[in-house]
Amino acid sequence: MTARLEMKGVCKRFGATIALADVDLTVQPGQVHALVGENGAGKSTLMKVLSGAVRPDAGQMVLDGEPYRPAGPLDARRRGVAMIYQELSLAPHLSVEDNIMLGMEPHTAGWIHRSEVRRRVTEAIGRFGHTEIRPDVPVGKLSVAAQQLVEIARALAIGCRVLVLDEPTSSLTQRDVQQLFELIHRLKGQGIAVVYISHFLEEVRQVADVVTVLRDGRVAGSQPLGQMSTDDMVTLMVGRTVEDLYPRSPRTRGECVLEIQDLAGAPLPYEANLQLHRGEVLGIAGLMGAGRTELLRTLFGLDAVRSGKIRIGAYLGPASPTRRWAQGVGMLSEDRKEEGLAINLSLADNITLSRLTGFGPGPLVLPGRQHRAVQRWIDRIGIRCRGPQQRVLDLSGGNQQKVALARLLQHDADVLLLDEPTRGIDVAAKATIYQIIDDLACGEAGRSPKAILMVSSYLPELMGVCDRIAVMCRGRLGPARPVEQTDEHALMLEATGQDVHR
Repeated sequence: MTARLEMKGVCKRFGATIALADVDLTVQPGQVHALVGENGAGKSTLMKVLSGAVRPDAGQMVLDGEPYRPAGPLDARRRGVAMIYQELSLAPHLSVEDNIMLGMEPHTAGWIHRSEVRRRVTEAIGRFGHTEIRPDVPVGKLSVAAQQLVEIARALAIGCRVLVLDEPTSSLTQRDVQQLFELIHRLKGQGIAVVYISHFLEEVRQVADVVTVLRDGRVAGSQPLGQMSTDDMVTLMVGRTVEDLYPRSPRTRGECVLEIQDLAGAPLPYEANLQLHRGEVLGIAGLMGAGRTELLRTLFGLDAVRSGKIRIGAYLGPASPTRRWAQGVGMLSEDRKEEGLAINLSLADNITLSRLTGFGPGPLVLPGRQHRAVQRWIDRIGIRCRGPQQRVLDLSGGNQQKVALARLLQHDADVLLLDEPTRGIDVAAKATIYQIIDDLACGEAGRSPKAILMVSSYLPELMGVCDRIAVMCRGRLGPARPVEQTDEHALMLEATGQDVHR
């Protein structure tokens, strides 16, 4: 069988940094080929080479037996290679059909053939059975899952032969994930080759036929899925065996530092009662849209309180984020690019932004002192960067997440509100963050243990990291139960409105 796609000896260097070194990748028609690796391993660069966004220094590509060297992303799309990024590239104010055919509208002398546009769009949407998506609806009014389908339909409308999906499930609900997997299976049946990039190795096991692991810009291993265990993948990704992904040191639960009673926010949550103690990690599970993020935003003062009580230590009542920082509360937002970081500023400025005291006499900030303090966090957390002066924008997603967490540690907050702290980062970065969370909850280097309230969509993570878990369902928070008294199945049932504990 002629391979659908072959990439041979692909190399790419950015200055002194070797991004890709002699990388080979072969994908067959009707095959799902998973591409995994740490942030910075070279996955994105390899796919940018494939999609025409980056020109390689060496190597060759073959598409269906013909030499393939795209002049740019649009040329790659026209030749049947489409890439769906984690951050969707849609125009929200335009309709579904305008987004799908944007830049490729059939026309004569500048006049667009609307009937032909509608025919192609309807056919593309119909190929994966989602005829409920109307071509005339503005994309901005669709759910994230539906917007992703529009992106895929755009690829199909121009005759896609190779479809690249980059972290496609990071913003999807469990139900939407299953629908996406069904769509991928349908595309396989149509002979489309799929390159699937994900940090969720359990998803890779569900959907992939072949797995290629990249490490430091090189192929660390490539085998059929049945010949590669999850442990094998992790070992190839990080170059070492990760014996215990979820560290659990002995923890001593102390006094209650956060208490909420009948809390209602605007617009969510509808009702929440909770007690968080020093020395524990309390997880919040639930489906996307249930009100988990809104609960943390209300506690931190980003969203308004409609009714109920919030007590943090000796402080009672709602407060602004500035007051919450002063009261010893820090929050890690799930949207690190828009809310969690000032990505155009340096690591030094981001990490010290909320606490600039101690870096000079009076209000002055001496760069030398600031950089020494930041370098300690860079070394401790393992942030891959050129130093405190580097812009956060230039870091990988996992390292950006570490910077956001380092700011909380620099501020030395007692109560940490963590919203999806490991979303979109690799296994090795996750292991580092889990270790930090465990250290904070236990108390380290003579410091008092912290109290951590953690929202996550990844149930194994909550079961592995947390002491207790409460489930948010349709805006209402259920009781917190010890992890020993529940499991992933029970948590999912409760999240979907089925009270298994009754």
